[in-house]
Amino acid sequence: MMLLSMEGLVFSYGSVRVLDEVCLETHPGEIIGILGPNGSGKTTMLRCINGILMPKQGSIAIDGHDIGRLSRLELTRHVGYVPQNSNSEMCTPTVYEVVLMGRRPHVSWEFTKKDKDIAWDAMVEMDVKHLSSQRFDRLSSGQAQRVLMARAIAQQVKMLLLDEPTSNLDVKHQIDVMKAIQNQVRTKKVGACAVVHDLDLAMRFCDKLLLLYNGRVLDAGAKEKVLTPDNIRMAYGVEAVIEFIHGRPRVIVL
Repeated sequence: MMLLSMEGLVFSYGSVRVLDEVCLETHPGEIIGILGPNGSGKTTMLRCINGILMPKQGSIAIDGHDIGRLSRLELTRHVGYVPQNSNSEMCTPTVYEVVLMGRRPHVSWEFTKKDKDIAWDAMVEMDVKHLSSQRFDRLSSGQAQRVLMARAIAQQVKMLLLDEPTSNLDVKHQIDVMKAIQNQVRTKKVGACAVVHDLDLAMRFCDKLLLLYNGRVLDAGAKEKVLTPDNIRMAYGVEAVIEFIHGRPRVIVL
């Protein structure tokens, strides 16, 4: 069963084409890593999938539903979005209230005990329960990123869109967050598209990769096929090697 289908996506800012004939398919239980240098169209692609931006041409379907035919509320029942920068999310509610808002697409009037339990479980999973009574705008950027991840988990959607989910996190929390994403995807059979800058994290946690360069797909498919020295050189302009260390392939930038 296909979870996300994107065909021939084209998007432009004015006369500048940012995405050019981009295609993508994801299935339940998969993490798709979106790679590429700055300005290659990664964030723009996620915003098109989430309905924030309207593509010039192409189609996007979530679980068989054309997103152009879904209301904003219906779309939030299918897609959870964690933005790259939490500054736009800065506000005065507490951490608990921010995470509980992930349940809003599922309630008609007021939150139930079930909603509150789901929100609390999400905070436990992302290790932010000790921050529950703190104001969201007083958090560090790394703490805020984990709170927004908890909100997306509480949303219980079919597709997670994650724009640099490990940004501003220390090494331990980078691994913890990626393991939490992996656990959600595997156990709940949802899908995830994650913009990842750390190529070694992408190699470790993603199932498939989409490599963008100048708005076009440079390569896509199995991670060992996409993350090659030639592709890394072409996309990023750096030399790299792939070596097996402790039983898994590692990306080492020279």
